[in-house]
Amino acid sequence: MLLKLDHPKLFSDIIGIISDLVLEVKIKVNREGMSIIAVDPANVAMVVFSLPSQAFSQLEVEEEAVGVNLENLKAVLRRCSSGSSLVMSTEENLLKIEIIDKIKREFTLTMLDLEGKEKPIPELDFNTKIEMPGSDFAAAIEDCSIVADSVGFLANPEKFSIFAKGPLNSANLTYSKEQVMISTGTEVKSKYSLEYLQKMIKATKLTDKTLIKFGADYPLRMEFNAPLMSLSFILAPRTDSE
Repeated sequence: MLLKLDHPKLFSDIIGIISDLVLEVKIKVNREGMSIIAVDPANVAMVVFSLPSQAFSQLEVEEEAVGVNLENLKAVLRRCSSGSSLVMSTEENLLKIEIIDKIKREFTLTMLDLEGKEKPIPELDFNTKIEMPGSDFAAAIEDCSIVADSVGFLANPEKFSIFAKGPLNSANLTYSKEQVMISTGTEVKSKYSLEYLQKMIKATKLTDKTLIKFGADYPLRMEFNAPLMSLSFILAPRTDSE
């Protein structure tokens, strides 16, 4: 395998976000590009990421899976500057990383055996979809984190509310259908962990819009899509017993 990214900052940022949720991943590379599917250790959240072949200035591979420790990979990728190029290749059980700018710096990471750790993406049927500016969604999640450890989403055809209630304090933010795109046929309500959402909303900086899909007491899926990148998170709902 040999691949080259002329502008690796986006890749570096995404690996940093994923590393907040997952310690080890299997990076799959084939002629169509790169992909990661991983579940957090508590089996509460899943991340799905892909870079198409067009994102690479060079891609020489049939099909390969590379197991890596994300903390180690993140530390190396942070050494990329705005003008750097990134080259990744494999040799036996090593992932070789070259950062090329004024000089060429070379790093090697031992690849991990992660056979059997990948889970399939669940088939989910969402009856509610919200599209809104990512900065607004991130601000709402941070507002709610001040008062509680879980957040509720409530949607109907006219409005979308994000709210939280703690033992003493509460927060509520409501958006009309003129402010955000709402697609739902009925009123839908669900609750999710703020600890996980605070890690996931870091991805709002990658795209202008955030697509939020959920159902009544049903998993949440957040999508961040750009022409040369796709990143999404699936999060299990919180129950009242929690």
